[in-house]
Amino acid sequence: MESKTRRAWWGTVVLFLVHGLVVATWISRIPAVQSALKLNNFVLGLTLLASALGAMCAIPAAGMLVGKFGSKKVSVVVSTAFCAGLVLPSLAVSSLTLAVALFVYGAVAAGMGVAMNSQAVEVEKAMQRPTMSRFHSMFSFGAMMGAAVGGAVAARGFGTVIHFLVSAAINATAVLAVSGLLLDTHDAHKNVDHRLPFRNMPRLLLALSAIGFCIFLSEGAMADWTALYLRQVLKAGQGTAAAGYSVFSGAMATMRFLGDLVTARLGPMRAVRNGSLLAAIGLGWALCMRDAAWAIPGFGVAGCGFSIIIPLVFGSAGRVKGVAAGAGIATVSGIGYLGFIIGPPAIGFLSQLMTLRGALLVVVGCCVVSAILSREMQPRPTH
Repeated sequence: MESKTRRAWWGTVVLFLVHGLVVATWISRIPAVQSALKLNNFVLGLTLLASALGAMCAIPAAGMLVGKFGSKKVSVVVSTAFCAGLVLPSLAVSSLTLAVALFVYGAVAAGMGVAMNSQAVEVEKAMQRPTMSRFHSMFSFGAMMGAAVGGAVAARGFGTVIHFLVSAAINATAVLAVSGLLLDTHDAHKNVDHRLPFRNMPRLLLALSAIGFCIFLSEGAMADWTALYLRQVLKAGQGTAAAGYSVFSGAMATMRFLGDLVTARLGPMRAVRNGSLLAAIGLGWALCMRDAAWAIPGFGVAGCGFSIIIPLVFGSAGRVKGVAAGAGIATVSGIGYLGFIIGPPAIGFLSQLMTLRGALLVVVGCCVVSAILSREMQPRPTH
């Protein structure tokens, strides 16, 4: 690799790491925020829906900003804003103020997701070899670290305000420190049509978007409800409850480091299909257990299954015939990220209608749908 590309690779690694750290910091303290504001699962689900609305507003804007200013500039600005936005939920004094805080949090989270994945695509093109799986492994590694720290902080009774302020400061400093390393390829794409192909979407891109939605929804549900499931249903302590998502993220991070090897052996279609089925089996195991010690390994297996699906979907979206690579990836990441935000409130609503264990079966169903749709990734013969 050239020196410039190598530096950009490390800069993008830091962006994905920071994103995982910030997301998991919030996730690890959801039980504390819920308890402090005395919210039931239904009201918590409504407040989490505010972050979905924020994401829905931000994703189209983020795509346009990336097309206008380039992924480097947008990544730096939105990533810094995301770090700062972490503090807002800790300042909430009611369900309404929490909803407002999460609207902003969801908007900047989605914006960072679109921008950093666009930067990742540029780096992968410059390297001329797959690396998306390793980038996403850093998100999972960051999530594992954030969840582990959050669990330790929660177990020691530290308040969310100080926790979030310290995390925001450290992560924002990291983003600014690597801002100069990122690739600025905006000028090279001035004449490329980056419009999202929502009309007349090719069948493959439609299937990839659906897979992305299902898997992001599943990951979002696992993120926001794993700790609460262990705490409320299996009566685990706060530290053990936080450890569930840490194990899930750790398994994802580990397997993503091996993602390129797995794909080389199985091919994208079989890797997505087998990963989806493995995730369904792992989560099904966790939901059948009556003790946290037995359930947590199931979350680890689910993390292994989810690990390389999204990187493969993004890579395939960049190679859809007749669609610009950037537009294909933006479409899949945008639709998929909506699933990441929509999943948690949907589980909250369903948990009020049935049980939290029953609501999480939706995630198992999403994994099965992903496995079925993966057949669209099979290369079609040309005549």
